[in-house]
Amino acid sequence: MEDSYFTIEAPAESTSRERSSKFLSFIYPVKTEEEIHEHLDALHKKYYDATHHCYAWRLGPDGSAWRANDDGEPSGTAGKPILGQLLAHELTDCLVVVVRYFGGTKLGVPGLIAAYKESTIDAIEAARVVERTVDRLIHVDFSYLSMNDIMRVIKDEKPNILKQEFDNLCTMELSIRESLADQLVGKLKKAGGSILEQE
Repeated sequence: MEDSYFTIEAPAESTSRERSSKFLSFIYPVKTEEEIHEHLDALHKKYYDATHHCYAWRLGPDGSAWRANDDGEPSGTAGKPILGQLLAHELTDCLVVVVRYFGGTKLGVPGLIAAYKESTIDAIEAARVVERTVDRLIHVDFSYLSMNDIMRVIKDEKPNILKQEFDNLCTMELSIRESLADQLVGKLKKAGGSILEQE
């Protein structure tokens, strides 16, 4: 399983003109469809007089949830080229919205596809692309006697320590990238740890 993916660090935007039509493109990092709807609503309110609000998004480390919307442009001329660029740049957990103000000159199907594609590329280039890892949360309980062995494993495997409590029964919450998780769990068990894994 792929345990890393690319997304953007923060929202970005750009503006372009194509034969008197104005294109405003926005890119947002998103985690849920709820966030997506909030961004779309905010843009609809701010640019209420625009001709079209076309968009595409992908969610999840593998980008398996996605949608593309032409918002009244001829079918396949807006949402699809926007989504195409998210795929080409291997970006997920992203929303791209291209707001168009029609300038009176029709661009035709090839012209529209090119304009929405370029607007999306401009927004992506204005953003900072970052790599994120898919991490697994691991909760480990161990007796005070096992402390040295457990800490040695943690020093070797270098998971992120999210929480720790040392008492008669010690507990730690750890996170580590998916591809390294099984190895960590195996070593913790060997060292006397009792494991509770969380999704």
